[in-house]
Amino acid sequence: MKPVAVIILNWNGAKLLRHYLPTVLEGTNSDIADVIVADNGSTDDSSIVLEQEFPQVKVMKFDKNYGFAGGYNKAIELTGYRYTVLLNSDVRTPSGWLDPMYDYLEKNLDVGAVQPKLLHDRDDGKVMFEYAGAAGGFIDKHGYPYCRGRVFEAVEDDHGQYDGQDIDIFWATGACLMVRTELYKRVGGLDEDFFAHMEEIDLCWRIHLSGSAIKIVTASHVFHLGGGSLPQGNPRKTYLNFRNSLFLLYKNLPVKDGKHLLLVRRLYDTLAFGMALAKLHWGDAKAIVKAHNDYRKYKSRYINHPKENLLKTFPGAQRNIVVDYYLRGKKIF
Repeated sequence: MKPVAVIILNWNGAKLLRHYLPTVLEGTNSDIADVIVADNGSTDDSSIVLEQEFPQVKVMKFDKNYGFAGGYNKAIELTGYRYTVLLNSDVRTPSGWLDPMYDYLEKNLDVGAVQPKLLHDRDDGKVMFEYAGAAGGFIDKHGYPYCRGRVFEAVEDDHGQYDGQDIDIFWATGACLMVRTELYKRVGGLDEDFFAHMEEIDLCWRIHLSGSAIKIVTASHVFHLGGGSLPQGNPRKTYLNFRNSLFLLYKNLPVKDGKHLLLVRRLYDTLAFGMALAKLHWGDAKAIVKAHNDYRKYKSRYINHPKENLLKTFPGAQRNIVVDYYLRGKKIF
């Protein structure tokens, strides 16, 4: 058996498969990896596209949409590869993209997961980082995620400023996340209660708590379209991001620390609610309220809390990214 499974989770993405899957097949080293499409109960013509246009690709078919988290958990449970790459269906991979990450994990046994540089797939030739992961993810003192190359909505051009720095990162992007399969299963995989959005940050938090490191391998890069499932500004996306942010902090912090931090976050979310109302974004405002109501309703399912607060020790986690960005004007990592 080959050591790596590159798993693409698809849901009603026939158009994306036609556009991006050929690049994955062409750019992936078939000596070390199998490309697998896990179909999450699609109702479009994805199955026909896969059967007729990509007969060489291994396909798993699920009976319904289990979400990003549930779909990947099911797929990984059915495979037995040493490493798994979670690859979005809207990612273009250049030749040799996988090899540097594979070599890095083979040589660094203390590292549990890695990501490549995530660049924006665009037609104008401009080389920019992509919002969903850029050059490696971090988290601030209040639990807000940010990246080297992307702080909130400010995204940097990539001119090599982060190259050669295979540094520790807090979280690796779910758009292209390579992980040791045994470790993924041992820490519980992706949290299916999240359904989608921020579930990779939760997974990475648990990987850190298990004692493994997470790195960015800048010798590798891929191109991500972004917004393939839910675009920015969609109230469903707003709901999932706000609710899952609260879940993320509640379950991964010691109880005492979590109570204080969640109070602060709920105050920040109240400001976000006010901004949504001021901009007449009624859908987002309703989504924020629903996110908090559902957080209160369902948080009791998380009964085990760690004793260690990673926000006190991890590099970059002492920053207040909201103050830096909005008051100090610091919009570059």
